[in-house]
Amino acid sequence: MTTPHPLSVWARNVSPSSTLAIDAKAKALLAAGEDVCSFAAGEPDFDTPQFIKDAAIAALQAGKTKYAPTPGIEPLRQAIADRYAAEYGYRISPSQVIVSPGGKYSCYLAILATCNPGDEVIVPAPYWVSYPEMVKLSGATPKFVLCDDRAGFKLTPELLQAAITPKTKLLILNSPSNPTGAVYTRAELAALAGICLQHNLYVLADEMYEHLIYDGNQPVNFAMLGTEIEKRTITVAGFSKTYSTLVAPAPIAKACAELQSQMSSNATTFAQYGALAALKEKAKATAALAEMKAAFDRRRKHLHAELNKIPGITCLLAGGAFYLFPNISSFGLKDVEFCAKLLEQEKVAAVPGSAFGAEGYLRLSYATSDEMIRKGLERLTRFCAALKK
Repeated sequence: MTTPHPLSVWARNVSPSSTLAIDAKAKALLAAGEDVCSFAAGEPDFDTPQFIKDAAIAALQAGKTKYAPTPGIEPLRQAIADRYAAEYGYRISPSQVIVSPGGKYSCYLAILATCNPGDEVIVPAPYWVSYPEMVKLSGATPKFVLCDDRAGFKLTPELLQAAITPKTKLLILNSPSNPTGAVYTRAELAALAGICLQHNLYVLADEMYEHLIYDGNQPVNFAMLGTEIEKRTITVAGFSKTYSTLVAPAPIAKACAELQSQMSSNATTFAQYGALAALKEKAKATAALAEMKAAFDRRRKHLHAELNKIPGITCLLAGGAFYLFPNISSFGLKDVEFCAKLLEQEKVAAVPGSAFGAEGYLRLSYATSDEMIRKGLERLTRFCAALKK
């Protein structure tokens, strides 16, 4: 009897999502009756606003369960175009908008539409765990550029310039950042845009957390930094992670729509009507976002202050998203070992920085309850004190 052929090179070389794996382990311990404090999941602990759920339910009851246009229903694409015009002055046609099943999917479409096997994609680290795997699945090669806490977790023009080769095709830029919460200023983004234009690079601007920026700062849309950079920018975003959209120059948007047509067809039809309600009922959406943002801001400041009281931990104050990325390198443990022991001994789940390309850090999500944060900090403090003995 012959041995089956090996699986594809894609299946054999792709790495599973570390964040999802750790979150699943924490949930399994919870299901087994353990008292686990989880900082692992990048998922808001707020429920979807009722008016959005009601719109999706109404669409479901009205029979909006059939195939829709691959790029999304026309009213939603128009509303998204209107939203960009109102918020940024970014005037696009609905044909430049692709509604996708999720943020990962939109990023993958952008990479598939622009990169060939053999191309290089610059991925600043710390990076979202899925970027390298999506690049590899396209046949391209991720090229990592470490931007540690001394650089504020931000890519500098000097680091970008040094990483570019004749094979470089795309830069992935995430602001506000997952996993660090770092937010680029307009001046910082403009400097990077200038280098991208010099080398004729595409830019995947992942702006999924654009509405979660604190301290009075305002989001910056990368495509609006100039006419020439707009021609090379694919924007991925959503409404506080409720749905995902891709906005791109017409040729790239067309390519993404064609790819999606063969890979998944349209995003769930009735869910698109919920997304449409989120854009159309602006006052309700703004109120829901403000409530969530205020809670995240309070948790951000509290978690940051308490982390920096723990001997051996240093932590920058993130400017956006709902993550902090403390440095735990002083303890002399690899971050994977640190997280494993923390979960085993104190039942606290955190994601090691090495999952994001940055050894010696933790990613802590404060998209969890105040009580969970309080208990988790007590346990983390006790764990670190034991390590220092």
